[in-house]
Amino acid sequence: MQYRTNPKTGEQISALAFGCMRFHRDEAEVERQIRYAIEQGINYFDTAYIYPGSEATLGRILAKDGLRSRVNIADKLPYYLVRKQTDFDRLFQTQLTKLQTDYIDYYMVHMLPGLASWEKLCQIGILDWIQEKKAGGAIRQMGFSFHGSGQDFIDLIDAWDWDFTMIQYNYYDEHFQAGRRGLEYAAERGIPVMVMEPLRGGTLVHQLPPATKAVWETAPGERSPAEWALRWVWNHPQVLTALSGMTTMEMLEENIRVASQGSPGHLTDQELALYDKASGAIRAALKSPCTGCGYCMPCPAGVDIPLCLTKLNDIALGGRLMSMYWYAVTGAGKNASLCNGCGKCEQHCPQGIPIRKALQQTVRELERFPYGVIRFITRKILKKKK
Repeated sequence: MQYRTNPKTGEQISALAFGCMRFHRDEAEVERQIRYAIEQGINYFDTAYIYPGSEATLGRILAKDGLRSRVNIADKLPYYLVRKQTDFDRLFQTQLTKLQTDYIDYYMVHMLPGLASWEKLCQIGILDWIQEKKAGGAIRQMGFSFHGSGQDFIDLIDAWDWDFTMIQYNYYDEHFQAGRRGLEYAAERGIPVMVMEPLRGGTLVHQLPPATKAVWETAPGERSPAEWALRWVWNHPQVLTALSGMTTMEMLEENIRVASQGSPGHLTDQELALYDKASGAIRAALKSPCTGCGYCMPCPAGVDIPLCLTKLNDIALGGRLMSMYWYAVTGAGKNASLCNGCGKCEQHCPQGIPIRKALQQTVRELERFPYGVIRFITRKILKKKK
C-alpha cells in the first residue's frame, strides 16, 4: 500500500480508502473484507449518517480486537437535518454511538452545496460547536464534501480554514463540479483533498459505450477499466486518498494491487492521451457535447446550465432514474425549466452548443414522471426535523 502525507498534519493516509456506502449484505463477509483491508494497509474508512446501516456495521466490526485504533473514520454531518444548535450534538452523538467510538478522525459537512448553506450553519452556531468538539478531541479534522458547481466550491474553500475537503473526481468528470480547478485550488491552499467517485459509481467500469471499451481493450498492457480509472486519479499529487466502494473481495484485492502502483506522475504522455480518447468516446455517445467549462454562466434565469446538461448526459451512463435522482437533489432551484430562452448562454459557449434546445431536452428527459415524486420525497427528507 502506498501512503500520502496529509499536508495539514503530516499523517500518512493510505492512497486507497474504503467507501462504506454499499456494504455487502452479509456482515460476516463485510468483516472479512475490512479485516483484510486493514491488514493490507488501508487506514481510512468513510461512512455517513444517511448510509443505511453503515455506521452501525462499521462500528461493530472496528470495536473488535483493537481495530478502531488502527484506522481513521470519516463521517458526515447531515446539515440538511440541522434546524437549531442542539441538532449538532444530537446528530453527532447518534453517530458516535453507532460507531462505538468517542471521536471521529475526519468529520465533514455532507454534500455542502454552496456558500449560502454554510453561512446558515454559521448563523446557527456551527463554528463554536466545531471549536468545542475539536478542543475536546471528539473531532480531529473538519471538512466538507461537495457536489455543486465549480465557483461554489471555490467560494466555500475561501469561507473558512478547512482541514480537508472531498470532491467527485475521475477522468470523465475532470472539469465537472469542483473539477481540476477546484482540486488544484484547494491544494494550493494546503487543504487535503479526498476523492470520491473515482469510478463514477461503477459506470466507468460497467456502463461504458462500446468505443470507450475498445480504447481500454486495445491499450498496451492488461489493465481493466477500473484500473485505468483509478490510476488516473492517483496520478494527481494533490489527491490525498481515493474512496472505492468495494463490495467483493475481488474488487478489494484488485484495488489494493493498483493502489500499490499508482504513484503521483506515474502515467506516461502516451497513457494520458488514451484517457482523452476514452473520455472523448464517452462524450461522443452523449446527448450534449457540454464539457462543463462554465463559460455559459451565470444564467440570468438562475439555471445551472453545466449541471443540467451533465445530468442529461448521465442518462447514457447511469440510466434515467439515477440521473433524475441526482438532478432533483443537486439541481433544486436551478432546473432547466427555469430557462426563459434569452440565449445569452449561447453567445459564450466555446462548443457552440444550442443550449436552449438542450435545456428543453433536459426538461423532457428529466422533469417527467417520476421526477415530481423524487423531488417531493427529497424535499420532505431535507426539511424533516428529528
